[in-house]
Amino acid sequence: MNDAVKPNIKPYHEPSEKEVRLVIAASSAGTVFEWYDFFIYGTLASLIGAAFFPSGNETLQILLVWAGFAVGFGFRPLGAILFGYLGDRLGRKYTFLVTVTLMGIATAGVGMIPSAATIGLAAPVIVIAFRILQGLALGGEYGGAAIYVAEHAPPEKRGYYTSFIQASVVGGFVLSIAVVLACRALIPADDFAEWGWRLPFLLSIVLLIISLWMRLKLSESPVFRAMKEAGETAANPFKESFTYPGNKKRIFVALFGITGVLTTIWYTAFFSGLSFLRRDMRMEELSVELILFAAGLLSMGMYVIVGRWSDRVGRKKPIIIGALLALVLLFPVFWAMGSLANPGLAAAARDNPVMVTGQECSTDPFAELFDREQSECGRILESLTASGVAYDVAEGDTLAVTVGDSAVAIAPEWMADGTARREGLQAALAGNGFDFSRQTPSSPAVLGILALLLVLGGLSALTYGSVAALLAEMFPPQIRYSSMSIPYHIGAGYLGGFLPLISGFIVARTGDVYAGLWYTWVVVAFGVIVAWWGLPDGPPRDFDDRG
Repeated sequence: MNDAVKPNIKPYHEPSEKEVRLVIAASSAGTVFEWYDFFIYGTLASLIGAAFFPSGNETLQILLVWAGFAVGFGFRPLGAILFGYLGDRLGRKYTFLVTVTLMGIATAGVGMIPSAATIGLAAPVIVIAFRILQGLALGGEYGGAAIYVAEHAPPEKRGYYTSFIQASVVGGFVLSIAVVLACRALIPADDFAEWGWRLPFLLSIVLLIISLWMRLKLSESPVFRAMKEAGETAANPFKESFTYPGNKKRIFVALFGITGVLTTIWYTAFFSGLSFLRRDMRMEELSVELILFAAGLLSMGMYVIVGRWSDRVGRKKPIIIGALLALVLLFPVFWAMGSLANPGLAAAARDNPVMVTGQECSTDPFAELFDREQSECGRILESLTASGVAYDVAEGDTLAVTVGDSAVAIAPEWMADGTARREGLQAALAGNGFDFSRQTPSSPAVLGILALLLVLGGLSALTYGSVAALLAEMFPPQIRYSSMSIPYHIGAGYLGGFLPLISGFIVARTGDVYAGLWYTWVVVAFGVIVAWWGLPDGPPRDFDDRG
């Protein structure tokens, strides 16, 4: 055994119930605020695109926004290494005080950046820089908050207590929507689009002050204090995370069997659901935000229920059940949401199928960005995809678009002007039963969409609700912060954080608004295999019990 890392560390102080409640409240509130800071970017994706990534190509614009979203996630593993090292060396409390401060400052900074129309290319560059800082901060936040609560919790309630941290992640998303809804209610629509969207970012300063006030009331984790007192903290937590016996397998399982599953289901449920309804199904924005707010708020309790259940049945069972159900239900849930959100679009596509023929009939979403020539057929396909219209493609010598039995007259100016092309195609399709106006579904349809989103929320809760406790139990205390943060943030940063970009690219390439779900399905399918093989069966056990 590695002498530098000894698993049998016992706290020299058992926290009281009052102390534990304060720990959970302060840690959860800080996590809500920090995830709010990170998610407000995705919640306001369309306005972010218009301000910082303007483009005549709607598909490219949203992909650039999601690329900026992904950059923040891409730096989460580096933040996990940096703050994991500090958390294992210097302590849990002070490390996540630093992370929440960094996040708050970076988020407020995004709200102060002049638009691209004012300072040009510098605007997206500065946005990306702040997203990098957010990613670094978030890489240290989750591990710190989860471990801090886990190390205060009695073993028989660890899943229950730490489930509040998981629910707080959803709470950050819910808070971001709530703030946006409040701003929309108080600020006229044109003013909100012009400058009002910045207020949710600036609010981060207030949330930062509240979070620091709450967390400064906390004392250090009793487990870390015991290690410090005994002089048994790790000398190099990052190195020892990979040299401790059996840890490489545990990191692999944590990455693919736990994080890969939970993070792709989570982002599919909330961010893909948001984008799908608002963009692809063309639902009225306020309706989408209200539905997502309600779904997120109602699903928060599911994470706590699952966490408590895992204290009795073990951590593996909920994850496996949730992942297997996701494989079965993912596509049907989105198909059903699409039919409820915009039934006319599906009916029109069925009654009047769109066929595009021509040479080089494939679309290149990044052609404009990299100054590549897009084929004429590819431009038509891009505009159809941006309009949420499904199509079939056939090779032919002449560019042609047919809707049912009708041919669409392609105007010469369409090839040079993306806006004219999109509007012209939509006008032609509207004459064949397609409706491109913003949709406001009936009350029964809204309730149906809400129910389907709650199904996705339930799948997320099953695969996420017990994870903080499970990851804390998988690794020895001296390297726990590093060992759990590294795989968690690699998985969440790359497998989950890049999901909107990857799925959006798949949709853009295929023209099928449901095709992006295959990314989630494949990641979850692989994760089920890894989890089944690598996670322990039976009731929860501390790392000590595994040896």
